[in-house]
Amino acid sequence: MVLNKRLLLSFLAGASLMPLAAPAFAEAAPADGEVEELIVSATRTQKPVSAIPNMVSVVSPEDIDEQISIATDISGLLGNLVPGFSPSRQKLSGFGESFRGRSPLYLIDGVPQSNPLRDGSRDGYTIDLAVVDRIEVIHGANAIQGLGATGGIINFVTKKADDSGDLKIGSRVGITTADNLDSDSFEYRAAVYAGQKIGRFDYLASVSYHKRGLFYDGNGDAIGVDATQGDLADSEQRDFFVKLGFEPTEDQRIQLMVNDFKLAGDGDYSTLAGNRTTGTPAMAQEGAPEGEPGTNDVTTISFDYTNRAVAGGTLSFQLYSQDFRSSFGGGTFGTFQDPAIAPVGTLFDQSENNSEKYGARLGWDKHGFAGTAVNLFTGVDYLKDKTFQRLIFTDRNWVPETKYENIAPFVQAELPLGGMITLSGGVRYENATLKVDDYQTLAGNRASSDYQVLTVTGGSPSYSDLIVNAGIVAEIQDGWTVYSSYSEGFTMADVGRVLRGINQPGVSVDDLFDLSPIKADNIELGTSFTLGRFHGQASIFQSSSSEGARYVADTDGILRVQREKTRIRGFEATLEAMLFEGLDVGANLSVQKGRVDTDGDGELDADLDAVNIGPNRLNLYAAFSAGDLSARLQLAHLFDRDFTNAADALAAEFQGYDVVDLVIGYKIEEGSFQLGVQNLFDKQYITYYSQAGTTLNDRYFAGRGRAITLSYQTNF
Repeated sequence: MVLNKRLLLSFLAGASLMPLAAPAFAEAAPADGEVEELIVSATRTQKPVSAIPNMVSVVSPEDIDEQISIATDISGLLGNLVPGFSPSRQKLSGFGESFRGRSPLYLIDGVPQSNPLRDGSRDGYTIDLAVVDRIEVIHGANAIQGLGATGGIINFVTKKADDSGDLKIGSRVGITTADNLDSDSFEYRAAVYAGQKIGRFDYLASVSYHKRGLFYDGNGDAIGVDATQGDLADSEQRDFFVKLGFEPTEDQRIQLMVNDFKLAGDGDYSTLAGNRTTGTPAMAQEGAPEGEPGTNDVTTISFDYTNRAVAGGTLSFQLYSQDFRSSFGGGTFGTFQDPAIAPVGTLFDQSENNSEKYGARLGWDKHGFAGTAVNLFTGVDYLKDKTFQRLIFTDRNWVPETKYENIAPFVQAELPLGGMITLSGGVRYENATLKVDDYQTLAGNRASSDYQVLTVTGGSPSYSDLIVNAGIVAEIQDGWTVYSSYSEGFTMADVGRVLRGINQPGVSVDDLFDLSPIKADNIELGTSFTLGRFHGQASIFQSSSSEGARYVADTDGILRVQREKTRIRGFEATLEAMLFEGLDVGANLSVQKGRVDTDGDGELDADLDAVNIGPNRLNLYAAFSAGDLSARLQLAHLFDRDFTNAADALAAEFQGYDVVDLVIGYKIEEGSFQLGVQNLFDKQYITYYSQAGTTLNDRYFAGRGRAITLSYQTNF
């Protein structure tokens, strides 16, 4: 089914005339219209959603519990609940998954997880959802959290001990199987946590474990395991988490958070390539592929200090670090060949990304600055990142050690006018330096000539830019607001892909234009409302970049960065309604259209391809509760898409599909049971990325068929 222009215009017209929709976070409003104001921290200060001039989604603890009873795929959860997020690949790699057609910045309690210097597309899997209390999502490019959020912000807010003073212990166990009950389809997970507040001290600690088997499609065949980019199937995952807090006075808090996460493939299966011509998907077959299985191994540490009595405002200070290691499957790729090591065509190798980040954030938040009505937030951020990508077996650096240092002072102000209108705006000065020493390329970069190792002259290019934002929120009547905003996001290009791809002599790092930063501008107009039993939000937006970045694959499937002017326009909306006590229904819709300038003449002459933008999507759900029984039925509909004159199109079109999920919960005195069914009707389909984002037959994967999960959780 193709979503035509008339349908899109109808939605846009409706959005301009009335508030249409509800964000994914919204609980259906009670009959009296009283709704508790939601406060989010993804904006760096505690702020009500109604005061933010952007579309905001908050995935609640109840939402997380329901969705992980269906599947533990983080990208799938976001796709179901957050409009604008592309369909999940159902793999460890998130390459080809986007947010409003660009890259999101993932955070854990404000600590960046994304690694833009060498984007391995693994940043969505650095924490177990068992320790996540809620997920805060800011839609659209912005620089609130610094580098990386050209598509938006996704902040995982972790759990903490409650204030009761009682020892709280919780656990969750679950088992999942395909409906064929094959032994290799079973997966098991367990998590346990304990937390308590003791006087001025509090703690929360958690341990979780997840063993996944094979995934099966709607035809009952084992889905191929992506041994190169990494897979969730046939994997083992564990997570250790601890959060310690101390409050020396009523106004001060000191907090330490440590999260140590590892997900590694078991390497028990390889993949039998599919056939696109016949529509045969790639399938798993017994036998370990050559090399080591793909792995994510990530440790995140943060130290936070807050004082609410500094010069009449709140001082916040954060120190953080992240040690990120991700390995990928190998092959005898042409780029890896070097006749000085082994005969051409025989040299097997595989790569590993390594990134170490250290950062500091200092902020001061003051309401009623200098006796005025202005609310002021100001401070400075510092980031130091060291990244490289090495080949494991021959110990060659594919990407040289790259050092990035950034310091960014900022000021953000908010001015309420007459209780109905709030103006906001701010500036952030990005001052960054990239340092690369002289290095040597892989010989395989010049396979077409002489397999010559080239020496690239290092350099220290520096960049500075003033990033601005401005917004207005107007309360038309109680519970109904409209807003408009302009915001800029700032990130680096995938430096690693640029540096590792050099194949001509005489190159200097200082002269590489492709290393220049990417700045995306987001213009947005939206509305939200709570009216009796209805809650909704809608937004139209345009995201543009005069020097954007698009990924283009070579014959080996290895990607390079191509800098081009891009523009994405879209519409997002959500709507929730309580039809009657115990029955809620809702929907969210995302429509996106991307264009790109492929010949550098300044004109947008082609559609953005599937690697760089998601399909149009409609999600529907109905939720029922009565006493101890609850149920949720949800539908994901992905619309067909034709890629008209698409830039480097890998497929002429995408054939959409529908997937229905069901979860049923029942509470008992000691806890609660949940039965989840993913893909209730066992629909056979090929995923969006596999259809339209790649031409490789060994990545022509079907989506997961019916999978049944039984889980039990308790708190005591």
